[in-house]
Amino acid sequence: MKNVLAVIPARGGSKGVPRKNIKLLGGKPLIYYMLSAALKSKMINYVAVSSEDDEILNIANKYGKKSKKFILIKRPKHLAKDNTLAQPVLKHAVDEIEGNKGYKFDYIVMLQATTPFVASTDIDNAVKKIIKTKADSVVSVCQINDTHPVKIKKIVNDRLFQYISNLKETIFRRQDLSPVYKRNGGIYISKRNIVMEHNLIWGGVCRPYIMSPEKSVDINNHVDFHTAEALLRNNFYKKN
Repeated sequence: MKNVLAVIPARGGSKGVPRKNIKLLGGKPLIYYMLSAALKSKMINYVAVSSEDDEILNIANKYGKKSKKFILIKRPKHLAKDNTLAQPVLKHAVDEIEGNKGYKFDYIVMLQATTPFVASTDIDNAVKKIIKTKADSVVSVCQINDTHPVKIKKIVNDRLFQYISNLKETIFRRQDLSPVYKRNGGIYISKRNIVMEHNLIWGGVCRPYIMSPEKSVDINNHVDFHTAEALLRNNFYKKN
């Protein structure tokens, strides 16, 4: 059995949507959804919420305190700035927990609260994939043919040009284009050494975990919040 740590970073100083991680979505704070999925995961040994913000930590504790695998990490303020990268935040959490538990994790999972429709089964299947394939990393993605690279343009002197000059647009129906994918921001899994020694959140041999566009709603602004609310109103989200 592998030792797997999941870290949910949740700083208090979000700019696009103030206090985003605890803004109510369907009557629950945003962090509730990812935290609930992580705690229900069968492949995760411990779930840590990392924040410099006491209110966020208190709200997370309300929903996680009954689970034996739930951990709160008070993050120092210098790791909660606008330009703080994810890797130092993960490393801080790993150092704190490994120091207390007295053993090393095999895999580190970063789960972002801003992708609320990730299911516990998604987390489990992504962890199973990295173990089975012996990859260095697994990252969740979704298909984005509506914004395929061949459709991306740039404007120079009021004229349209291909943004990637050698990628000509010769196919115009979305369904005829070869599939392309983007990171959906939900799940990042890596072997411990990728995070702790190579100072990356993913790297080396990286494999995809493909999710549907509906599950991949990534909340960065108020429009994204409205999209997520609409999905909730239509009973899209179910406990998992």
